Parts: sequence; C-alpha cells; structure tokens
Amino acid sequence: MPKIDYKKQLKEFYRPSAKKVVEVNIPKMNFLMVGGHGAPETTEYKEAIEALYSVSYTLKFMIKKGDIGIDYGVLPLEGLWWADDMSDFINDNKSKWIWTMMIMQPELVTKNLVQAAISQVRDKKNLPAIDKVKFEQFQEGKCAQTLHVGPFSEEGPTVERVHSFIAETGNELIGKHHEIYLTDIRRAAPENWKTVIRQPMS
Repeated sequence: MPKIDYKKQLKEFYRPSAKKVVEVNIPKMNFLMVGGHGAPETTEYKEAIEALYSVSYTLKFMIKKGDIGIDYGVLPLEGLWWADDMSDFINDNKSKWIWTMMIMQPELVTKNLVQAAISQVRDKKNLPAIDKVKFEQFQEGKCAQTLHVGPFSEEGPTVERVHSFIAETGNELIGKHHEIYLTDIRRAAPENWKTVIRQPMS
C-alpha cells in the first residue's frame, strides 16, 4: 500500500528553517476548521482540537481501508489568531482572543468523505464541537515565515523577526497571525517545541 508523506512533499511550507525568515507563496488548500474565542486553556479550545483530530484520523482510515487504498500521515494542527482590538492580542489579553484551529486535508479528501467522517465520529463519540467542524478552502498567498523552537510563551522575538522582515522587504502585514504546531507537546519538553510562525503580507 502506498504511503504519502505530505509534510515532506510540502516541506517548503511545513519544514522551514529556524535560522532565517523566508518568503513563501501559499497555494489554495483544503482544511478542516473550527472557530472559537478565548485562551488555549479553555474547554472550548480543547473541544475544538478533539473534534478536528477525530475527523482527520477517521478520514485517514477511511481512505486507507476504502477503494482509494492510500495511507498518509495526518497533517499538523494549525491556528489563525487575532482579536477585534489587536492590542488585546499583543498584550496577551487571552480572553479577547479569536481563533480558527485547522488541519490541512490532502486532495484525496472530498466534501462527501468529510460528511461521512463527521457522521461516523458523531455516532461513535459525544464530542461537543463536532457540529462546528467545517471543510473549507483557504489560500494565504504571499507570506513570511520561520521556525520558532521553544515554548509558546517565548514566541515574541520570533514574531518580531517575521514582522521586521516584512517591513524591510517593503511589504505590509495583512491577514491573521498563523501558527503551525509541529510538535506533540504532550511528549516533548517545552524547549524542544517547534512552531512555524507565518504572517501574510502584501
């Protein structure tokens, strides 16, 4: 059975260097998404993550065991973060944060498969956020990104490097602060956590 490593295929987007900030052009891709408000410590956030992973892994096994017969690794969790007043985001006022958490889905995944997977998860588990899961296309276009290594609380200087790169290249920040979580934080020490920091620009 063939197995596809999408992180390797898309390494330009999912395996950046921590040594420098680079410009990338992110194409249109399909995502499972759940939106919400507040800090990552909230029940709403945790329920969103559980629903996203449950549907993503159900899709993986449906494709592996079904007519398609292809195995692949589930892509990492990603998050778009912002606030109505961006000073709340900059000043760490987490109760005012707004987020969309998401997991990219390969082209093998169709709307019909997603609907079937959601129904399957709904029947097997009592997940409060399952009806919030959406399947949507998302295209960021031109972005600056780099890799942050360390705890989330120490991302500030890395984010500043990305913003400085955007200004120095004659561009402006647009869109939402984007993070891609490459590390299972339950199994790694905080100093080893790897997070892609991405910012759309124009």
